[in-house]
This record gives sequence, structure tokens and C-alpha cells, in this order.
Amino acid sequence: MAGCTPPRKGRSTAGDGGLEEAWLVAEAPAPAKKLHARAAAWGVVTVSFGTRGHGHFNSFVLLLLVLFVVLAISVTTTTTTTKQRETTTTTAAPPPADGARARAGGQGECNMSSGRWVYDGAAYPLYEESACKFMSDQSACGKFGRTNRKYQHWRWQPHGCDLPRFDAVKLLERLRGKRLAFVGDSLNRNQWISMVCLIDTATPMLHKSMAGGNDSSLVSFRIHEYNASVDFYWSPLLVESNSDHPVHHRVADRVVRAGSIDKHARHWGDADVLVFNSYLWWRRPSMKVLRGSFEAAAAAAYEVTDSLRAFEMSMKTWSEWLERHVDRARTGLFFTSISPTHLHSDEWEEAAGSGSGAGNHRCYGEMEPITAEGHRGRDTDPAFARAVEAQVARLGARGVAVRVLNVTQLSEHRKDAHPSVHRRQWSPPTAAELEARARDPSSGADCIHWCLPGVPDVWNQMLYAHLVSSS
Repeated sequence: MAGCTPPRKGRSTAGDGGLEEAWLVAEAPAPAKKLHARAAAWGVVTVSFGTRGHGHFNSFVLLLLVLFVVLAISVTTTTTTTKQRETTTTTAAPPPADGARARAGGQGECNMSSGRWVYDGAAYPLYEESACKFMSDQSACGKFGRTNRKYQHWRWQPHGCDLPRFDAVKLLERLRGKRLAFVGDSLNRNQWISMVCLIDTATPMLHKSMAGGNDSSLVSFRIHEYNASVDFYWSPLLVESNSDHPVHHRVADRVVRAGSIDKHARHWGDADVLVFNSYLWWRRPSMKVLRGSFEAAAAAAYEVTDSLRAFEMSMKTWSEWLERHVDRARTGLFFTSISPTHLHSDEWEEAAGSGSGAGNHRCYGEMEPITAEGHRGRDTDPAFARAVEAQVARLGARGVAVRVLNVTQLSEHRKDAHPSVHRRQWSPPTAAELEARARDPSSGADCIHWCLPGVPDVWNQMLYAHLVSSS
């Protein structure tokens, strides 16, 4: 599968010396006979003046003529070489067989995760919040009072390649008669809503519908003309847990059945493309691991372990299921990496040398991305990322390809793009509630999820780049 469009190649000097030496003409003057030989080698027709009395003059004229012809060829060749170099600089190479390969010279993959945020008020956002008929109130920041829309206009620019602009029709052609399913927690639902809006706003004339929701873990967005669906399945810990109910899942005493995933897999196992995620629900010091079933649970059946260990056990169950059941030739597999939080304003204020000492306001009122290179918040634990990568590598060794959509670092910088107080929680907020949130943003600001349009659209552009360039 292809990762992104080919890179903009820099001007290469490798091999130029050989070309220039082959066309080299600047030499010291040669005798007439040698010039005749050189001219013949270049295909130049020489004119011989046969009058003996003017031999020196004729030789001089002949020399000038030959030098003139050689100089003309040299200029033409130099111009051609320059044009060839310019073509190398500005013309992208065709996509290679493994489409994610996009470095100069075709070596390695284009790292879409390495780049910078560029403000682009002309081309972004990719859609309007109000234009998406299926927008979630958790992501509709403008609907709930956010007036500054600058966060919508930032474009992600990878180093060495361009992130392709989302083309909904092209994607739907790839999904014709197929099912794309997002499986995971509310951050994955955030990405799913982004995908729904990217498709919906770009295809207003198509017949689309939404089924499920409320008390259903599975919600399906259908595009009827293409017989395609883009689904979301609620499974925040991927394996079976006591937090599996789509509404009543705020359980303080969290329990997972680390060896059981079949309960969930039967709802998404037939999908043609699967996008998983899981992280935030594991962020606690310890977790109970259930050895038996929830129906026959007893105190003795629990093992209390640290959350990372429980996560590693669950990821092993996930990978073993994929190894046994996935159709390697048909199914596209992806895992979206950690979506960072911005719950501690001191992290970026200290990095910028602007600590106010006014307490933690989380992401409330933030209008600009974090500019400190390589910023990482304290809630992003790379050990969990390594656990995913270990299972992805294990699957790869067994012929099951899973691509990690590495969105972590690019999202770390976007403290400005969260709903903060501008969102619906369990019911639409009143004006008084919005004012109360603003007075105490440390308790009311959502600095975990993302406004739409916004950062998850970039995640889906990365996913799109892989999907549309697959063979």
C-alpha cells in the first residue's frame, strides 16, 4: 500500500560530473588535423580551402569555424543538461510498487508523521462544521460557543513528501461493496466522525444513512450508491471488560478479561478495513484481570496487576486473533497510535518560558499550537506504544501486515484544537453552565478529544493515503 504522494526531490549532483565530462569542450587549441578528427567525431562537416597561397588564412578560418561549431554544441548541451536537472527537481517520480515508499531515490518509506504544522487559511479546513449532517456534539465546538476558528486552518506538512488531499469519491471507489470499521474508544470515535464528515460534505448528492447508536456498541454510516459502510464499534480496551456498554461505562473499578476478544470480534471480524486504537482507558496504576467469565466472576478469579502488563496481555490476545482469523489477502489492518492529552498547561508554559503561576487552566483559551520541537506531555507513555509495536512486528513476521498510523507527535503540538468548554457532555450545556466552565476550566475543559474539523482529519488523510494507493 502506498503511504503518500512522492517526495519533492532535491537537486542531485550525483552523476553530474560524468555527464559534464562527456560533453567537455573547453580545451587548449589543437593542431588542424586533430581538429578535423574531433569535428568528424562530432559529426561536423568541414570545408577545405584548396588555394595554396592562402594556406595560413584558410587554416585560421577553418579553426574559427570548427571552434564556432563546437561552442554551439557545447551551449546546446549545457542547456539540455540544465533542463534535465530542472526536471529532476520539479517532477515527481511515479508511485513505487509499495506505495508508502517516497524518499528520494526510492529508499525507505515516507514518514508522514514527521513534519510541521503550517497555517493555511486558503485551503483548510477541508469542510465546514455546520455542513456535516452527522457531526457529533462532542466535536462541534463552534455549535457550543467557540468563536475563534483559527484551529481549523492548520495543515500538516510532512518532511520529504506531501500528504495527499482527501478525495472522497476516490476513497469510495476503493470501498465499493466493502466495510471500513473503526474499533476502539472515544478517540477512535472522534476519528470515525471525522471520516464520516469528510465523506458526507464532499458528496452531498449521495444517499447516506446512519444506523445504530444510543445503546448499541455498533454504529454504521452507509453510502448506498457504493454499497459501502464506515462503521464504529465501541470497545475501549479491545478485549472484553466491564466498560463495554456504550453509555454506562464510567466504571471506577476497571476489570478486563485479557484473554477474551471473541465477544467483540464477531461484530467487526468481517470488515475489509479495520482501524483499531486503545490507550486512554488503560491510564491507571493498576487493573484487575479476570481469569474466568463475568457471568461466573468471583473474588478469587481476579488478578491485580499494573496496567501496562494488563495491556500487553490484551494486545497479545488481539494479535493472536488477527493471526488466526484475518484474511491476509483481503483485509487492511491499521492501529492508530496514542492520541495525546493537554491537561497540564505548565508543560507548554515552562517550555516557552512563560509560566504565569496562575494555576492549571488545561487547554482552555489556547489559540496556537505548541512550537517547541519534539514536545511530549507527561500523559503520553511510550511503553504502551512499544507494546503495540511489538505485537505488530510479531504479526508481520507471520505474514499479517498491520500499519501503525503514528499520529502521536504531530498531535502533541495541538493544544489549541480541543473542545475545552465548547462541547456537549451528557446534555446540551446551558448558558449558565458554559459560564461556569469558563470560570473553572480546570474542571470543565475537555482537553482529550478534538474539535472538528481539526486534527483527526489529518489522521484520516494519512489513512486515506494508504488506502487509495494500495494495489
